Order: sequence, then C-alpha cells, then structure tokens
Amino acid sequence: MRYKTNPRGVTIRTVDGFTFSGTINLGVNERLSDIFTKEKKPFIVLCDVTFDGGKGGTGKVLFINKRHIVWAEPEEQAQQDEEGGEKAGHEGK
Repeated sequence: MRYKTNPRGVTIRTVDGFTFSGTINLGVNERLSDIFTKEKKPFIVLCDVTFDGGKGGTGKVLFINKRHIVWAEPEEQAQQDEEGGEKAGHEGK
C-alpha cells in the first residue's frame, strides 16, 4: 500500500508562545482538524518550518507534541492551489 501525501500549509501557536509556520501532511485526512481529533498519535510533523515570523530562524522538520499546541490555523486554500496543491471539492452545501 502506498503512503498518501496531502500537504497543507499551517501556522501553529504553542503554549510557550512560539508561532511556527510550515507544511503538514494530512495523509488520508480531509481537514487539518482531523489531525487533532481523529489521529491518536501524540506528535505532528511540520516540514519547511519557520518560526516567530522568520526571526527565530528556519528548519526543515519539527516534531510538535499536540498537547502543547494552543491553536492551529490552516493557510487559505487559494494559496495552496497556486503552489500546486490539490483543490478541495466543495459540492452543493
């Protein structure tokens, strides 16, 4: 079985006040919130990370314990589409 990649941009704030921006792989999940509500794994993996608006430096990969996350905000879907991400289908709601 192949591993599904479904990258999405995200900004995360932790309990110690740091703000991280990067890319998270949603995998088989449809929404960012599914990572926090459906996944049992205690850590998320954030790729292409910058933190504190670039002032804190950059890194390739960061593992963050979900218990230390205050909030997470997905990037706008239009921005994802411009970068070559998949379009999310929104059918008749």
